Amino acid sequence: MKRYLLLLICVLCMASGFAQSMTDQQVIDYIAREHKAGKSQSQIMTALVQRGVNVDQVRRLRRQYDKQLKERGVTVSDDGTVTRQSNRASSADDSDKPQDLNTAKVGTSTAVTSNADENIETVENDVQAMSEINKGTGKKIFGHDIFNNRRLTFEPSMNIATPQNYVLGPGDQVVVNIYGASQRTHQLTVSPDGFITVQGFGPIQVSGLSVAAAQSKIRSSLGSRYASSEIKMTLGQTRSIMVNVMGEVKAPGTYTLSGYATVFHALYSAGGISDLGTLRNIKVYRQGKLITVVDIYEYILNGRLAGNIRLQDNDVIQVGPYDCLVGITGNVKRTMFYEMRKNESVATLIKYAGGFTGDAYTKAVRLIRQNGERYSVFNINEFDFASFQVADGDAVTVDGMLNRFENMVEVKGAVFRPAQYQLGGNITTVKSLIEAAEGVTEDAFTAHAVMHRLKADRSLEIIPVDVQGILNGTVADIPLQNEDVLFIPTQAELRSQRTLTITGEVLSPGAYEYADNTTIEDLIIQAGGLKDEASTARVDVSRRIIDSKSKNKTKEIAKSFSFSLKDGLVIDGERGFLLEPYDVARSTSRVTLPWRRKTSV
Repeated sequence: MKRYLLLLICVLCMASGFAQSMTDQQVIDYIAREHKAGKSQSQIMTALVQRGVNVDQVRRLRRQYDKQLKERGVTVSDDGTVTRQSNRASSADDSDKPQDLNTAKVGTSTAVTSNADENIETVENDVQAMSEINKGTGKKIFGHDIFNNRRLTFEPSMNIATPQNYVLGPGDQVVVNIYGASQRTHQLTVSPDGFITVQGFGPIQVSGLSVAAAQSKIRSSLGSRYASSEIKMTLGQTRSIMVNVMGEVKAPGTYTLSGYATVFHALYSAGGISDLGTLRNIKVYRQGKLITVVDIYEYILNGRLAGNIRLQDNDVIQVGPYDCLVGITGNVKRTMFYEMRKNESVATLIKYAGGFTGDAYTKAVRLIRQNGERYSVFNINEFDFASFQVADGDAVTVDGMLNRFENMVEVKGAVFRPAQYQLGGNITTVKSLIEAAEGVTEDAFTAHAVMHRLKADRSLEIIPVDVQGILNGTVADIPLQNEDVLFIPTQAELRSQRTLTITGEVLSPGAYEYADNTTIEDLIIQAGGLKDEASTARVDVSRRIIDSKSKNKTKEIAKSFSFSLKDGLVIDGERGFLLEPYDVARSTSRVTLPWRRKTSV
């Protein structure tokens, strides 16, 4: 509390002569906000003076403040301690409430108003609500992290030629070189009152002049003595300047910067823009006058340092809250929130988002807008992108393409190049599609293929295709339609996997793939041959009975064949006996006589 009283007194002393440019509420809000941000009394005082606060306004606020404290039964001691008077009932809750201007809520109700009935509890609740808002929106806003990059400090380079538009001020070092008929060098520092003193010539005022203007003035002042010499002025060590960075930055305050510092470097020093701050309308004041407006998007998107001027001592950078924040999602290259000017359009938003992705539906976008108590939806076609203006809180969605084709046919199965093909040109019929796929394979079943075709309701219908007849020219060719799919099966796909099985005394019993003209000897060889204990007296073959034309069930479902072997060859039975699919062969073992068995001792 004492800090605020001292601040008001200082303002009374220094603010006379300025026209009122802030309302009472704005002054109170400003003091509370800047104190909460950690600003010192001198920093707040300087900023108020630069904003034109006058003495009458401060006196009136002081009287209102004292009156409110008196009505609430609050007294302020000389040391700044706030206490309640004994004649006012105090509850346990009231004793814990803060009673100074620090409880004021930014932008709404405050602890100092003309309404004496406003209670402290309401003010504290407002402060808590604003505290939650100041924690940030939680939205990823394009450009807000530019000043958080340690590799991008915007720190000015000192190893550059003296800028001719640099404005001299107290503390700058000026080097005056005289060469030609006379040789002399003067290293001079601009005094607090703005003068440099050249020995033998007296003071020369250079403060407030650009380097070019100061050099011209020094030449005219010294030229009478050094008419036959050249005079050149350069800038030596530059002064430090004090710059105030206010508003919605992460660390508002007064910063000591190089005389070459720009607006971007000051914003970097202040920690960058907060989640509530604007990137598009950053204002720079000099001696109470607006001198430039900075749009950071111009730098990020176009590489233009628009408004990024070189700062001077006591400049004020004001970062206000954003005006319009719009989100865009879907099929754009950079989905996030963007700060927009209220006269900017959907086309500009899409440009900021990097444009459409390759799979975006570019004919129209969808926009959701908060419209009073309800939401409204707008479908904006491509011809209205440039004219439809966005508003704060809008949400734009860019849809993707439909998962459909407009000129595609496909062939699968027994062709050499199964794939999707472009419908039209050389591919318009089944025959031309097969030719584009380089023909059918040798094992293709060409007597009957099928083609899937979509009906008007997107349901499928089957169209039978006689591939062999179409290729031979004996059957009419079939015209193709969009998204037709032709499937040509193979011979193997039309039958189940056929095998031969061998068990018993062979080295590798199991199932083997059937092949035409396979004999028992062939199957035994594939199984690794007979074991030593295999019997050559007999090998059995079991065969299932399959009669595809039979209409009645029979009890006989299999039959057996027996053969004698010698050296793995059939010597007894039907000569040239060929196995059929699913036959099962079994090699038996020899019978070992009892007296020839090994016995253990």
